[in-house]
Amino acid sequence: MKVLIIEDEAPAFRRLQRILEDLDEDIEIVDVFDTVKDSISWFEDGGSADLIFMDIQLADGLSFEIFKSVEIKTPVVFTTAYDEYTLKAFEVNSIDYLLKPIDKERLKQSLDKWDELKQLFSGGLDLNRILDQIKPESKKYRKRFLVRIREQLIPIKTEEIAYFYTENGVVYLQKRDDRKYPLEQTLDQLEMDVDPDSFYRLNRQFLCSIDALKSSHTYDKGKILVELAPKPQEVVLVSRDKASQFKRWLEGK
Repeated sequence: MKVLIIEDEAPAFRRLQRILEDLDEDIEIVDVFDTVKDSISWFEDGGSADLIFMDIQLADGLSFEIFKSVEIKTPVVFTTAYDEYTLKAFEVNSIDYLLKPIDKERLKQSLDKWDELKQLFSGGLDLNRILDQIKPESKKYRKRFLVRIREQLIPIKTEEIAYFYTENGVVYLQKRDDRKYPLEQTLDQLEMDVDPDSFYRLNRQFLCSIDALKSSHTYDKGKILVELAPKPQEVVLVSRDKASQFKRWLEGK
């Protein structure tokens, strides 16, 4: 069986590699990547595997961004130290979700599950249909966020939000009416809570609503300059690596 590993932590990769080799000497690791960018390039160049082990938080972003750029039909086993992404994982090609540090017996269960799916597939069943059947119901995204002003708790409707951003280590919710409120969640957590059709992670500092986007312009070295309303204090740029993905999001793809 050919296996692709997408993991940005060397100790975690070595542990996964060692356990896989112990469980099945016929497993061949065809490649290893630690970034979203390199993983996308590999798939675009026609790379293929029978099974993918994929970390969620990579060196340059969340691995879910890979699925926005390329079509992946290969089953995926997600490996992560966090359990907050479980539902998001099963919205893509996930057949299992393993928490780090990975347990050998738990990993064996994942391989057994994949082996059962292969046997069903060899019997003439549609593998994509099988994967669809093991997914939970589609995720329901947040309709409101609760903010605190002194002792007062105020619900903010998602459609009132222009963007989320970080400043001096604090995450803020920026409303369209120019008011802002600090939040306890990280941008990574918020990105999982909002509809990806309506919100986009522009960079490490900004997660914006499509309705807050005034305009976008090509910029230096393939980057994209984004103008938001209300206007933030700093310049907002989309990197060259994410430019194509950003354009597809604007087109609703």
